Amino acid sequence: MTSAPLPHQPGPPDEPQRPAEDRGHMIRRRALTLLIIVLLIGVPAGYLVISANQSRDSGKDKEKKYSATGLTEGWPSKVQRRLYQVPIPHPSNKVAWYETNNWKTSRLYVQFQTTHDGLDAFLNELGAGRGDLVKDDIAIGARDRDVTGWKFTGPGARTGPNYGLVREQKNPKPTQHVVVNFGNPTYPMVYVVSRTTP
Repeated sequence: MTSAPLPHQPGPPDEPQRPAEDRGHMIRRRALTLLIIVLLIGVPAGYLVISANQSRDSGKDKEKKYSATGLTEGWPSKVQRRLYQVPIPHPSNKVAWYETNNWKTSRLYVQFQTTHDGLDAFLNELGAGRGDLVKDDIAIGARDRDVTGWKFTGPGARTGPNYGLVREQKNPKPTQHVVVNFGNPTYPMVYVVSRTTP
């Protein structure tokens, strides 16, 4: 049995030839689409590169700042004072600070000179009072004194009586080690090391 020949199938219709004007419009539209895609991808990528470089530079600046020992004159930020619970009273002068951070422990070192009312306000904020200060108790350890250059005994020591206290708190709340120097009977000098462990 022979099969009947298939009827002639017409091929796909020829695409009509576009006028040159339409082709130019299509090329412009494709170029515009390509430009938009490049802008949508390229601009954010450029910002990411710039931001990464700035972040890296900022990290290097912080590393230099914190690798050097010694205090920075001025007040620590409000965020630092709140995080480490170091309420510097008003009025205060000779204010200086230094912060160290590592994976295990963060410390804020602060010194300030204040009035007797300011000292009482500071101690009250810590939940303590004058009666909690222990004479000749250097509550700030040798390691922390080396970091800041604070001296309470021996050559170059702060003159006048020193009183200390430790306010211990459960993690993640900070523990504060405080030394108050009464070398100036009108304006006591306060030294604080506040340590927090994440």
